[in-house]
Amino acid sequence: MVIKKRHWALPTATLVLLLPATGCLGASDAPGPSAEPTVTPTTSVARVCATPAPGPAQAPAGAVTVDPSVVGDLAAKTRSSPPKTTFWLLPGTHTLEADRYAQVLPKEGNSYVGAPGAVLDGRKTNQYAFGGPAGNVTIRRLTVQGFVAPQNEGVVNHDSADGWVIEHATIQNNSGAGLMAGARQRIRGNCLRGNGQYGVNAYKSGGPLGDLVVEGNEIVGNNVDGWERRQPGCGCTGGIKFWAVNGADVRGNWVHDNRGPGMWADTNNNDFRIEDNVVEANDGAALIYETSYNAVIRKNTIRRNNWVDGRKKADDGDTFPFATVYLSESGGEPRVPARTDKIEILDNVLENNWSGITLWENADRFCNSPANTSSGDCTLLVKDTERCVQPAIATAPLYSDCRWKTRRVDIHDNRFVLDTSVVGCTVKCGRMAVLANYGTYPDWSPYKGEPVAEAITHEQENRWHDNVYVGPWSFVAHDPSRELDFGQWQGAPYRQDARSTFRPQAGG
Repeated sequence: MVIKKRHWALPTATLVLLLPATGCLGASDAPGPSAEPTVTPTTSVARVCATPAPGPAQAPAGAVTVDPSVVGDLAAKTRSSPPKTTFWLLPGTHTLEADRYAQVLPKEGNSYVGAPGAVLDGRKTNQYAFGGPAGNVTIRRLTVQGFVAPQNEGVVNHDSADGWVIEHATIQNNSGAGLMAGARQRIRGNCLRGNGQYGVNAYKSGGPLGDLVVEGNEIVGNNVDGWERRQPGCGCTGGIKFWAVNGADVRGNWVHDNRGPGMWADTNNNDFRIEDNVVEANDGAALIYETSYNAVIRKNTIRRNNWVDGRKKADDGDTFPFATVYLSESGGEPRVPARTDKIEILDNVLENNWSGITLWENADRFCNSPANTSSGDCTLLVKDTERCVQPAIATAPLYSDCRWKTRRVDIHDNRFVLDTSVVGCTVKCGRMAVLANYGTYPDWSPYKGEPVAEAITHEQENRWHDNVYVGPWSFVAHDPSRELDFGQWQGAPYRQDARSTFRPQAGG
C-alpha cells in the first residue's frame, strides 16, 4: 500500500466509562504539560487505557477456543473454520508463525473475542495482525501489540476491508498505524496507544471510505517513531489521520499526548461531525482540516495543544500564525453533498493552546500546480484534473473550481482562554487568523498576486462572531504582516467577531 505524502501547505454494546475531565495524564506513557485547566470543560474523558474492560471469562456459545500455547493457533483455526465463526482467545499471550507476513486472514463475518488477559503479540517479528479483504469482521476485548507494520501501513484491518467493528480493544506499541479503516467501520471504546506512526490511519486505496464512526476511544502517545523528524514535511504523523473519507462521526474521544497533531483530515474529506471530544497536550495542532469540505466541529474541549510545534516555529523566527485548529484550503461547499454545506465551529472551549484558529489558503496550491502537496489530487468539483491548465483555468468555472477554498467557515459561541504564564510564552502564541500568501508560482498560475488573500479575507463568507476571548489575543488578516488588535479586527474592513467579548488582561 502506498499513501501519498502531504504536509501543511505553507510558504500545509456499551461504551467506555466516562469520567470528568481533570487534566490528569496518568493513562499516558508520555506525560505532557502538567498545568490544570481553569475553565469547566464541555465534555468528559474516555479514560479507556487505565481501566480496560475485560472480556468474557467463558467462551461464547458456539465459539472456537484458541490456545495461546500453540504457536499460530489463531491463524490456523481461522483457515479451517467457516465464515461467521466466533473465536474466543484464552488468557495468555498468543503468537503467530515466525514469518513477517504471517497474519490472521478472517473470513466474512468472523468475530474475535479475547478472554481476560488475552494478548496477540507480534514479537517485533510479524508485520500485521489481521488483514485481508473479508468484510464485517468484529474484534473485541483483545490486546494487540508488538507488530512492525511499515510506514503508512497498519496492524489491524491492514487492507482496509469494509464493515469491521473494533470495540474495547487495546492496540498498542506497534510500528506503523495501530488500526486501518474501511467503509462502514465502527471504532468504539478502544485504547490506541504508543503506536509508531498513527493510532488510526483511515485510508482505503482505490475505493470509497465512508460512514466511519470513531467513538469513545483513548488515542494517546502515538508517533513514537517521530516520522516528521525522520522525514520532514511528510505530513504523516499524529493520533488519527483521515484521507478522502466521505462521512465520519468522531465523538467522545480523548485524544492526548500524541507526538504530532491530535486529529488530521487531509485531502478531499467531506461531511465530518467532530463533537464532544477532549483533545489535549498534543505536540502539534489539536485538529487540522486540510483541502477538505463540510464539517461541524462542536462541543469539544481543546487545551494545551501545539506547545512543542508552535514554540519551535516561533523560536525559529517563523511569523506564520500556527494554530491549534488549522483549516487549510477547506470550507463549506453546497455542491458536495453532506449534512451541512459549511464548516461550523461552535460551542468549543479552547484553553491555553499555542494560538487559536487559523483559516489559510496557499495561493500556489491548486490542481496541477507543482506546489500542490496532495500529490496529483484535484478538488471534488473537477473530475478531470487535466482540465485545470491554461488557458481554461483562467476562466470560469475552472478558475474557481480548480482551487480548494477556505470559505463558508462560521466560528461562533466558542470560549478562547489564554494565560501566557501557563503556556510559557510572551509573543506569537495567542493569535486568530484568516490569511493567504502572495501568489507567485508556477509561471502559468492565474492566482498570482493578492486575489486569493483578498478572497479568503473579504469574499468567502468566513466569519467569527459571538465568541468570548480571555487573555491577550491578537488577530491576523489578509497576510502574515497584518496583525490587528481586537478593535481593528472588529472594525472596517474586516468586521469580524460581532457581539463577541474581549478581556485582554484576565489571563486564565
